Amino acid sequence: MKLNIAVEQCIALKASLGFRFHSERVILTAFCKAMGKVTLSQVKPQAVRTYLDGKGPVTRHWHRKWEVLRSFYRFAVARGWAHRSPLPAHAPKVEISFRAHIYTKQELHRLLQAITPKVSGSLSPQTVRTILLLLYGAGLRISEALNLQLPDVDLETSVLCIRRSKFFKTRLVPLGPKLTEALRAYQAQGPGPSGPNAYFFRADNDTPVSRSAMERVFAKLRLAADVKRTDGGRFQPRLHDLRHTAVVHRLIAWYREGVDVQSRLIQLSTYLGHADIAATQKYLTWTPELRKEASARFARYAFGGSNE
Repeated sequence: MKLNIAVEQCIALKASLGFRFHSERVILTAFCKAMGKVTLSQVKPQAVRTYLDGKGPVTRHWHRKWEVLRSFYRFAVARGWAHRSPLPAHAPKVEISFRAHIYTKQELHRLLQAITPKVSGSLSPQTVRTILLLLYGAGLRISEALNLQLPDVDLETSVLCIRRSKFFKTRLVPLGPKLTEALRAYQAQGPGPSGPNAYFFRADNDTPVSRSAMERVFAKLRLAADVKRTDGGRFQPRLHDLRHTAVVHRLIAWYREGVDVQSRLIQLSTYLGHADIAATQKYLTWTPELRKEASARFARYAFGGSNE
């Protein structure tokens, strides 16, 4: 059987069972492209290893690709389409762990200032600006923001209803007054589509904004704003790093306000839509500013007997 046909059937089965399967679909599609027009029996272990290794050091993405392909080959072998898996038996140790980029306030300002019609392309500057404000201001995933439909955005009560979350759970996300006003201004820019299934964010041709389109715009925006990593990290700043940044900046603000950060983390985990607090802790990137505020809190507690 042709590799691409087997992949299509695997994806179709997962979709019929209700799996979101977005990242897996991307990996399997890239795998087909890398292998070329071959049958399953023609896929060689060396070609698979070349695809897995990619360029640069081994990262968690190597493991992710390996896990997706292992699942696919279990699917193929069980149906008799392949006799064995060409994958390596074991995954190598990850030498460099991924570290999200935490934007500074200056970088966030430069990103917003750099939004122009030339950079935004098929999306209006106001669309790009509002999406970025929402990702940072509400700590949303990009998929959650783009999947918002008109009934999900209640600007009278300043609450978003997130219906298509990563873990298939619905949650309510309250908004601050400035972010509510930004969404209200965006909604007032034109009539656009209406109805319960209409998407809140729209491209210039009134179609829903796609994730790929937003990521292409952000790549150009990053260059225009001269926002880049200087810590030697393999990946340049991403849209998803705005969510990481929102978490770190919220912790810094809580430390400055003198509140009980540990108890607030439980609330933050719920706000972000995480399954447990351990998932939220993965977002707690240790920045110099966060270290400074945490150290100041400890000093007040150690020498003053209070964390206020």
